[in-house]
Amino acid sequence: MLFLAELNFSLPWSNPVLIFSSILFIILFAPLLLNRIKIPQLIGLIVAGAIIGPNGINLLERDSSVVLFGTVGLLYIMFLAGLEIDMADFKKNSGKSVIFGLYTFLIPMVLGTLGGLYILNFSFPTSILLASMFASHTLLAYPIISKMGIVKNRAVNITVGGTVITDTLALLVLAVVVGVSAGELTNEFWIRLIVSLLIFSAIVAFVFPIIGRWFFKKFDDNVSQYIFVLGMVFFAAFLAEAAGVEAIIGAFLAGLALNKLIPHTSPLMNRIEFVGNALFIPFFLIGVGMLIDFRVFFNNVETIIVAVVMSVIATSSKFIAAWVTQKTFKFSRAQRDVIFGLSNAQAAATLAAVLVGYNVILGEDANGEPIRLLGESILNGTILMILVTCTIASFVAQKGATKLAIEEESGNGDEEESEAEEKILIPVNYPENVEELIHLGVTIKTKSQKDALVALNIIPSDSQDASMEKQAKKLLEKASVFAASTDNHLTELTRFDSNVVNGITNVVKENKVTDIILGLHKSQGISGSLLGKLTEGILGKINLTALIYNSVQPLNTIKRYIVVVPPGAEHEMGFAFWLLRVWNIGRNTGAKLVFYASEETLSYIQQVQKKFSVEAEFEDFSDWDDFLIISKDLKDNDALIVVMSRRGGVSYSPYMEKIPKYLNKYFKGNNYVLIYPMQFDFDQRGYTSYGGTPLLKPLLEGVSTLESFPKVVGQLFKWK
Repeated sequence: MLFLAELNFSLPWSNPVLIFSSILFIILFAPLLLNRIKIPQLIGLIVAGAIIGPNGINLLERDSSVVLFGTVGLLYIMFLAGLEIDMADFKKNSGKSVIFGLYTFLIPMVLGTLGGLYILNFSFPTSILLASMFASHTLLAYPIISKMGIVKNRAVNITVGGTVITDTLALLVLAVVVGVSAGELTNEFWIRLIVSLLIFSAIVAFVFPIIGRWFFKKFDDNVSQYIFVLGMVFFAAFLAEAAGVEAIIGAFLAGLALNKLIPHTSPLMNRIEFVGNALFIPFFLIGVGMLIDFRVFFNNVETIIVAVVMSVIATSSKFIAAWVTQKTFKFSRAQRDVIFGLSNAQAAATLAAVLVGYNVILGEDANGEPIRLLGESILNGTILMILVTCTIASFVAQKGATKLAIEEESGNGDEEESEAEEKILIPVNYPENVEELIHLGVTIKTKSQKDALVALNIIPSDSQDASMEKQAKKLLEKASVFAASTDNHLTELTRFDSNVVNGITNVVKENKVTDIILGLHKSQGISGSLLGKLTEGILGKINLTALIYNSVQPLNTIKRYIVVVPPGAEHEMGFAFWLLRVWNIGRNTGAKLVFYASEETLSYIQQVQKKFSVEAEFEDFSDWDDFLIISKDLKDNDALIVVMSRRGGVSYSPYMEKIPKYLNKYFKGNNYVLIYPMQFDFDQRGYTSYGGTPLLKPLLEGVSTLESFPKVVGQLFKWK
């Protein structure tokens, strides 16, 4: 009993081990219990925080550790929003984001100011500051949207972009109102604010990507990369505070700055999401719940009135903004619900504003009590408003996200039966390039297929060396571990065969492989004889899409991909298929695609660009005799993709035989990929000229997502 006597169970708990373990169990069980009665996980954690907090059963204090982890969680939400945003869509829809940002700022500002003046009878400065609290919002429901897999939807993209605009404007209103109240609103104030914001934005937008690319090229340790990213996020948050705005703005801009360096399919992205959703974000939600004090609503009628008015104005103004946005851009009701759900939750900037306003003392009353810019009733009313808006936001976001996910899925519903299972074969031979080959495979595959990768190691059947089988198992295990870190399952295959070409060919047939990635040893590169053996051997016996990959630097550090396409490539059987793979590289890495092709070929690629946006440029290039001119346009951190053709192919040119020589001599300092489009044995002319036009045109007319290309081909030609 001496052991038990040393423990202190008095409330609130003070034992750090007991505090941390209890919070972990709350994070685990609160969502599980409340999900049974259809309450979103976010609300479950907020309610749990209210129950165990100092205003509940006083199990835990809202001490510095809870505040610290909560701050990390809040910054994490904003960072993930910037990191997961589709940059091509973000740039394409930047004007729409500005419009939504103004809607969701001005409408709450007008209604909030009028409500404060004429309903609550507050002063003009207090009413303006109150309205700015309604105008800002926190992307509290973003984890729900992320789990539903709709973060790249246009409505989500516009909402995330608009969030930065409205939060920045709301926080600037806060700074101005406080400055006016304190008598500090001078020319020096405005100059200092504008200059500091410009310096902060320039550092994050231009310096962060340079530092990040350098670090990822020099250090490939998983732990170091994660700590580096976390450090950059908090440094950006600190710079934002130093510039006079809230830290959440810095976290979001850090996400945008590192967006292209952390591909959505990378292991690092998987770790960032996992740690945030498992630990930091739940801590933030529990900390918000600890602020709620239900007792004040039974002791003070004024607080109840203020809380009800604040909740109604905040919710109605955000709904009106979402409704106007829906009508402006012709969105569906599900998209409107997602916009409203994402923009209705009041937490981060609202808390910052109310606490700052509460601490601004304008004078004293007759009893010597301080007259605050935002009084006790507003402080307590804000807490209830946070609970109400977060609850509504979670329910509406979950409902809208579910509908939107179904809408996106139903666009491909009729094609599911014809969808062939995607299989990407990756022969692994050298330990130094295994991870990069798997990374490329994860990048080019369809996101929904988690078991598309197949790793193969062929052992000579006449070998007497027992260590070769052990080495093969080690290579395959390394490949599996890397694939698992990206949330993908990899199939391991070890094959004994006397001939490598026959071994690969048989595996392709047995496993119905759709694509193959062949890696080159870093010290050997590619030669004409090697390419001849590949094309005459492996590529001569299989008709699938083949990629020959040479890696010089990590995939995530590539800025641009120069894609060289031969004339007539759009008439090849596999045009749509290799284009899907290249498009996935652009979408999943955020790198720019620069296509060099003839005008006719570019016209078809541009049709894809219009329908499925990715950051791309187009250069007229049809004279392969002048191939080396491309080396002048290739810069550091650029990669080269050359679309080839097998002998007899529509776009084949004898000049392609010189490509290996040029790669070794002029492009050895850059990553490069040679792509051989898939071909078929039956009448090629009749197949490519579907309805008198190249194959891509009927495909474009029949697909709703880029991933639908293979499915529609299957329907047109009844593949089995």
